[in-house]
Amino acid sequence: MQEVYDLVRQIPAGRVMSYGQVGDWMVPPLSARIVGRVMYHAPDSVPWWRVVGKEGDLRIARRDPRMAALQRHLLQQEGVRFHEDGRVDMQSCRWQPFEEEA
Repeated sequence: MQEVYDLVRQIPAGRVMSYGQVGDWMVPPLSARIVGRVMYHAPDSVPWWRVVGKEGDLRIARRDPRMAALQRHLLQQEGVRFHEDGRVDMQSCRWQPFEEEA
């Protein structure tokens, strides 16, 4: 779904959105599960690694641990912070579309 991809392309490097958060921005809203399915088919131009579970978990790990390692690597390269348990620090890294950057 092009609208999902367009929004994900706007997520700045070093920031993330959850699947549910992306879905909430769609009209009509989409469930996190549907967003996950859409992201599974994302073209190369979409920074898929910037979309994570609502608690900062790398959901792709359930399906493919190698892809989860790649996702973590790409996020770390962008400066995304992780908790010791491997989850993204959503408090500091969550992006809200159209928010003012400090």
